[in-house]
Amino acid sequence: MMVALLFILFIVFFLLNVPIAISLAMSTIAIIVSTETFNMMMIPQRMFAGLNSATLMAIPGYILAGVLMSRGGVSKYLIESLRSWIGHLPGGLSVVTILACMIFAAISGSSPATAAAIGAIMLPAMVDGGYPKRYAMGLIAAAGTLGILIPPSIPLIVYGVTSDESIGKLFMAGIVPGLILGSILVVSAIIYAKKNNYGRGEKYTWSQRWKASVKAIPAALLPVVILGSIYSGICTPTEAAVVAVFYTLFVSIFIYRELHFKDIREILKETINTSSMIFLIIAAALVFALYLTNNQVPNKVADWISQANLNIILFFVVTQLVFFVMGTFLEAVSIILITLPILLPIIKQLGIDPIHFAIVMTVNMELAMITPPVGLNLFVVSSMAKESLGEVVRGVIPFIVLMITAMIVFVVFPEISLYIPRVLME
Repeated sequence: MMVALLFILFIVFFLLNVPIAISLAMSTIAIIVSTETFNMMMIPQRMFAGLNSATLMAIPGYILAGVLMSRGGVSKYLIESLRSWIGHLPGGLSVVTILACMIFAAISGSSPATAAAIGAIMLPAMVDGGYPKRYAMGLIAAAGTLGILIPPSIPLIVYGVTSDESIGKLFMAGIVPGLILGSILVVSAIIYAKKNNYGRGEKYTWSQRWKASVKAIPAALLPVVILGSIYSGICTPTEAAVVAVFYTLFVSIFIYRELHFKDIREILKETINTSSMIFLIIAAALVFALYLTNNQVPNKVADWISQANLNIILFFVVTQLVFFVMGTFLEAVSIILITLPILLPIIKQLGIDPIHFAIVMTVNMELAMITPPVGLNLFVVSSMAKESLGEVVRGVIPFIVLMITAMIVFVVFPEISLYIPRVLME
């Protein structure tokens, strides 16, 4: 009864246009106050524990780097170079956006950080290039989800620790599905652009392309610096965010000379506003999840699955539907920690490879990043674009359909995720 009332309160606040974080927190606190057995001290403890993570520090780091790139000339010259080569082709900027998200996915392991880093650069560029803002927002939110599928991936690490599976195998298993999903987005972007005649800008001469490319070399080295620092073992993804900030500052001030002291206040203001919004959403969602967990709502759902005597196909259908529903109000790590200990014996009993199940589950967690009401990527893009959540949701719906289709393919063909770890690790 109290759980049903919690959802009713949340929906009421949401319909009254109360910010999503406040809606989550107020509805949960209202129920907790009326429940004598629940300790109110757990609320700030849960918020602090959830946010006290070095990994989350990547988010403000990449947001700041993205803002600096937008204001310091880095993104301008990089985009100019890209336009000179593929700007006249249909879907040029949208393809660049997707590829950039795939690269940053190999940096942060975080979907919100990926969406923030790329969105700050490419959203204005796509809108200036004639793309509808709704489509651009949806594309960035969807492509940003690749951050938790392409290794390194925080949810895959949590899955490996919880299930006692090799994290190396899990990372390898995510490579091909990540590339396939990225390729699906690229193909859809090209088809969409051709159908609507987007992306056909002025065709540059070879001389103009050469000049634009030389000018963009310092900007183009940024991914090399970040990836090189991570894969050489010098930096963690979080530390690489700091490297990105200092490198971007150096290029913007001393090479392009487009960043001035008077710009710092606005840059920090924008970074703090976006970062605060994201962290408030995470904290409120953790409190919401805490109450549900204490009332064993996810556990009861998982118990029902274990008692239903499902075959492999029905098991995948039911679990993915449950994950999809849970993903609308819980974040990925919570879903994994709550459900996996219960589902793992069933997975092994049915003969499903846990590595295969991990990849399918992770794709479903990607969907959680772009499904309302608690899809973090939706709020990242909404904040950057200064548009309503509804506009971003409408823009992302076609990509949700594509991702669900890809997830079905990964379920039906387990070798997509199992081939590389099987060949290289066995």
